[in-house]
Amino acid sequence: MADTNAIREHMEVIGADGVHIGTVDGVEGNRIKLTRADSGMGAHAGHHHYVPMSLVAEVEGDKVRLSATADVAVTFEEEADGSAQRL
Repeated sequence: MADTNAIREHMEVIGADGVHIGTVDGVEGNRIKLTRADSGMGAHAGHHHYVPMSLVAEVEGDKVRLSATADVAVTFEEEADGSAQRL
């Protein structure tokens, strides 16, 4: 299990394939809060999304690597209220 206590603001969040998913804005409970700049386009623009800590495979240096590839990991992103992100 990864040391999720080592996750800090401004760390890059990447998928298992090394693809950028977002940047850590903070940790709230059992979720990583991503910066608004990485929120996507359209209805998803301009607000925070969250990634469950259960996806964290490794924390090393300034990167948080997830256990899922980027295209799969984004399907686990949640809105602030915990609801699933509508793609």
